Amino acid sequence: MTRPSQAPPHDEARPTPVGTAIRQRRQRLGMTLKNLATASGLSVPFLSQVERDQAMPSLVSLAQIAAALDVETGYFIGTPAPGQIVRRAHAPEALHVGTSPVDYVRLSGSHAERRMEALLITMPPGHGSPLSHREGEGFWYVLDGALEVWVGRDHFTLNAGDSTHFEQRHPYRMRNDGTTPVRVLWVGTPALL
Repeated sequence: MTRPSQAPPHDEARPTPVGTAIRQRRQRLGMTLKNLATASGLSVPFLSQVERDQAMPSLVSLAQIAAALDVETGYFIGTPAPGQIVRRAHAPEALHVGTSPVDYVRLSGSHAERRMEALLITMPPGHGSPLSHREGEGFWYVLDGALEVWVGRDHFTLNAGDSTHFEQRHPYRMRNDGTTPVRVLWVGTPALL
């Protein structure tokens, strides 16, 4: 009697091939193959073969590619360390934006593959954000308080439990016109640098 084969546990899934990881990182940075060739000192044809997994770079070449793409070599051959993918409540990463009284805490990981960002924003009464726009999507979920939101020509009041999800290429801003702080979960793409 033969035993049925079992699928590997989820955490043992096959890693992304080296060439695919290089191509994804290059594209995320907005680099062409020619840009990467210039920055790494390697040829365009060789890099093209590497990205299509038709050639395997040596460790020296991989180090040159990694340096050109501003990552460690382990980015292509290892998995992110737990400290890069897990945020502990006792060790928040506060982001400081000049002298703004708005508190920003990064909730997303710090690994180089991330394509989205998640922030916990606490906005005191009477404060808001300037009119902005950027590529990608934005998702805001109000945890506490009431938030005034403008997207394009539309104006909304979001209360605790309300959310909005939109393309951020449209001009947008938010403001706390209430008397208590507003806490908002913001998730957006692309990741902030």
